[in-house]
Order: sequence, then C-alpha cells, then structure tokens
Amino acid sequence: MPSRAYLASFLIVTSFLSTTSHLHTLAAAGAFPESDDIFALDIVSKIRTDRNSTIKASMDFGHIVEAIPNGVLHPTSPNDIAALIRLSLSQPKPFTVAPRGQGHSARGQALAPGGVVVDMRSLGHDHHDAGRRCRRINVSTDELWVDVGGEQLWIDVLHTTLEHGLAPRVWTDYLHITVGGTLSNGGIGGQAFRHGPQISNVHELDVVTGTGDMVSCSPDKNSDLFFAALGGLGQFGVITRARIALERAPKRVLWVRLAYSDVPSFTGDQELLISKRSAGGFDYIEGQVQLNRTLTEGRRRSSSFFSASELDQLANLAHGTGSAAIYYIEGAMYYHGDDDTASSSSSAKLERLLEELSFVPGHAFVRDVSYVEFLDRVGRDEQKLRSAGVWDVPHPWLNLFVPRSRIVDFDAGVFKGILRDTKPVGLVLMYPMNRDRWDDRMTAATPDDDVFYAVGLLRSAVAAGDVEQLERENAAVLEFCHRERIGCKQYLPSHASRDGWRRHFGDKWSRFAALKRKYDPRAILSPGQGIFSAAGDGLTDRVASDSSL
Repeated sequence: MPSRAYLASFLIVTSFLSTTSHLHTLAAAGAFPESDDIFALDIVSKIRTDRNSTIKASMDFGHIVEAIPNGVLHPTSPNDIAALIRLSLSQPKPFTVAPRGQGHSARGQALAPGGVVVDMRSLGHDHHDAGRRCRRINVSTDELWVDVGGEQLWIDVLHTTLEHGLAPRVWTDYLHITVGGTLSNGGIGGQAFRHGPQISNVHELDVVTGTGDMVSCSPDKNSDLFFAALGGLGQFGVITRARIALERAPKRVLWVRLAYSDVPSFTGDQELLISKRSAGGFDYIEGQVQLNRTLTEGRRRSSSFFSASELDQLANLAHGTGSAAIYYIEGAMYYHGDDDTASSSSSAKLERLLEELSFVPGHAFVRDVSYVEFLDRVGRDEQKLRSAGVWDVPHPWLNLFVPRSRIVDFDAGVFKGILRDTKPVGLVLMYPMNRDRWDDRMTAATPDDDVFYAVGLLRSAVAAGDVEQLERENAAVLEFCHRERIGCKQYLPSHASRDGWRRHFGDKWSRFAALKRKYDPRAILSPGQGIFSAAGDGLTDRVASDSSL
C-alpha cells in the first residue's frame, strides 16, 4: 500500500490535472512507479492553479493569442522541471509543458493551453546553498565565458560581466528577456554580421529534454541535442544553463544614424559595412525604414535618438524626395578608453569610415554614449511607452529573413507597395547579416544567399481596428513573398499548417522531425509553436512518414 503522503500527493495531482478517472484506474492496477520525484509533495506544492496565476500565464507580449494553462510550475531547480516532465509522461495522455521567461513571444509560442507553464524566472531567485547566497551567473575571466541560467535576463548578464570588464559579443536589441528564450530562437542583433547570432556564441548547454532527462551538451558531447536546442524553438528541451563566449567590454560607443532616400545606396552601404569584419568598421550595424507618412503627417512620437529639430530635418527630406520611405543605417563604433584621447581617435576613425559611404549629405547624426546606455536603449524606450500606455497592447509583429538577391524587389513590393500609405506605430527594421556566421548544423532556418536581410515589421495596435488591419497587411506581405518567390524565411516563425513548417525548415525538416522523435517523442514541449500535434499522440509513425517527404 502506498504511504499516506503518497496518497495525498496523488489526490492533489489528479485534481489538478483533471484526469482523475485515468489515474484511479492506474492506481488500482498498481501501475504507478515508486518514484519519489514524480508525485513528491514538494513538486506538487510548486504548481499554482489559482486564477491569477493561470490568467497571467495565458497571454504573451503579442496580446493576440490567449490560452489558459491548468497550472504554473514555480521551479527552484532544473530537477523540478525534469520531475514535471516525468509526471506528464507517466499519464495515459500527457499534459503539455511550456517554459516561459518574460513571455516575449508574439503569437502564443510560450503558452500551454490546458497544460503547465513553467515560470522560468523562479529559477533566478536568489537562494542559499550551504549557507551562502547563490545566483546563476558565473564568470570565468581566464577562459572568457559566462555560465548563465536559462532564466536570467540579458540585462543582468550585462551588468554582471561588466564587473569583470567583459561582455558577451552579440546582443538582441531588447535586453529584458531571458537567455533561454533568445537561444531557443536565434538571438539576432547588430553584432551578428561579425559574430553570428547568439546561438553561434555558445560553448555548452544544460537541457531538460522531453523525456525528462537532464543532459549537458556541447559541440563535442551530445552534439545532436546541442545543435537541435539552439534555435530549436523549444521543441527538444528546456535550456536551463548556457556557457556563453565573452570579450573585453568597451567603455563607450559612437552611436551613428545615416539617412538615405533610395534603397540601392542604403543596401549597398550596409553590405559594404558588413564586409568589414575586422578593425576599421562598425562593431554594430542595423537599419530602419521610416515610411514617409509617419514623418510628414500626424503626431510624430518623440525619439530616444533624434532631437525635434533632427526629426524636422528628416521630414523635410521625406517631403523633398517623393520617395515612399526614408532609410537609415544605424551603426556603432566601440572604443575602450574614456578620456579625450580615446574619444578623438575614435571620432577620426569614424570620419574616415563615413567618407566611404553614400548617405544624404548633412544627414549623419552622431551620439557619444556609454556602452550600457547604448545596449539598453530599448529598455529606456520601454519605460516611455509604458508611461504612455502603449506597451501592453497587441503586437502583431512579423519578422522575416529576406535574401540579398531579392531585397530590392521586396522593398518595391512591400514598402513602396503594400505599406506605402500606412502610418504604423512602431519600428520597421532592415539590416543584413552574413550567412557564414550561422552554423548550419543548428536547426534555425535561413535563406540560401550568402547575405540575407532581417526585416522586422515591429508594429503596435493602439486603436480600435488596428489588429485586424495590421494582420491583413502582414498576410499581404507573406502572400506577396510567396507569389513572387522571394525565398524569405520567418524569424520567430508562426505557421498555420504542417506544410508551412516543412517549407520553413526545407532540407532540415527530416532531421528536425527525427530529433523531435528522439528527444520529445510524446510532443509535450512548447505546444504553442504549433509544429507537432497535441501531446499524447506519439510521434514514431507520424514523424517517420514525414521524414520521407
């Protein structure tokens, strides 16, 4: 007979999961394994089922998809996540499990309808180990890496590594998101042209797989899981630790924006700049598209970079060109000193670089800021948007990777066509990356061109009807790309059908499906991605047939 504590935990779990009849049948048959970590009361006590907890975990940053879980796990160690997964697998129909950091997905990718959301941030709470306080960020100054819990925010990684004069090499634009979240997707930013995405700068991972196993992996150890988990959309395991490469951190940054009125000059200069991978060029390169109506009509939002007079200058440029858009390159040149000599030397280096470029004369705008001020620029914008009440609104974002060979066609069809007369609230990003900085052993999908552009339609719905209008425009962009065979890939992808996912992964689909069968055969992990069928169906036969397609 099971112990009284065992029976108590059994009753709690069956009530929580609403699978009482199935579990009572198994209990009567003596089918439960005698395993402390499956039905241990300490695990069950960490699952919250109150309405406040489940409602909070039912929505993400996108505010478009809502899916209410049955509960939210607040783990204190990766062992708790492994125990939860094994608990799921012990049932006739497993429940789904979705790790959630800051919930910064846009289309429900971090949600678990009817399942359990894992509040990864609970792992980051300081705790005591043998009488000392511990935190899950540890720096090696000798070997130039940092071990980071998957739940940690990049902004905290920044501040901790800077205490040692070091920093990771690649940053996303927004730092108040988790390490595990960006590494499950790719992690792109303006340094990627030189160093690749964040997933190309990881030495080692700890992963809890969909079989409940806790696995350490690297390029030389359990390498198939290592390359699957990085950019794997959470389909193979939960990243609980990452060892990330570091470099010497600069002190300050020359932050530059250069305006263009035509796309050939804009893209030509961007591609020139990303070819300068050694000293002498920018350390960070991105770009933006400013649709003219956002400059010339209505209320223009204040900018964390441009002054009011500079915005007027850009508006006059928009009026005078007759183009549908103004483009500008955003660059950053790092320097390590904080004295006048270092500043003067960097400014001279910048002037020499600018002489090679074809921006509109008189439209180079430069700021000299601290390294932290530059990296956390979107964090400051967030505070302004929160104050204005336009942060917690729907974000029907669309992110694409567009081949260099079709970027002019894309610009003509989208910015000068579909979106020409729109006045979006938000940003439109457009900047190139070098494909050879991406490791093709990873499951992340990119176009085949040696250079491809990240295009982000990062728009917000702030008025009635905006969501529907922005979604229609997104659909029109995707339809245009499909009709014209642009060959783009979605970043932070969302596809409505299995065929869509097969096209997305292309030649990688067979390997992706086989790895899913190996590391999450019951398809319980990250169901919000919508790649595989609901948990419990099993993948063996289905994935085997998919692999031949």
